[in-house]
Amino acid sequence: MKTIKWDIYGELKTEEDIQAFVEASITEAENDTDPSLLAHALGVAAKARGMLAVSRDTGVDRAGIYRSFAKGGDPRISTFDKVARSLGYHLTLAPVQK
Repeated sequence: MKTIKWDIYGELKTEEDIQAFVEASITEAENDTDPSLLAHALGVAAKARGMLAVSRDTGVDRAGIYRSFAKGGDPRISTFDKVARSLGYHLTLAPVQK
């Protein structure tokens, strides 16, 4: 079987595309116990939006954002919050439904 490399960034062309991607990732993350899924999604959305713009919005340098949201990265909660806010979201905590 022949495969091709697929790049999500080519699909996230508009703000609506980015928003839909983030919201789908939030929905997926609600059912997953691995927070790196959502961190990765925010990194993808930040890259699609443009790291320079996100860097300006957050006050975090581009290299710091790339490192924090790269595979295996572990963003500080403050960086996570700043990037989420730059994308139009805020962090909340909710009780786990048993």
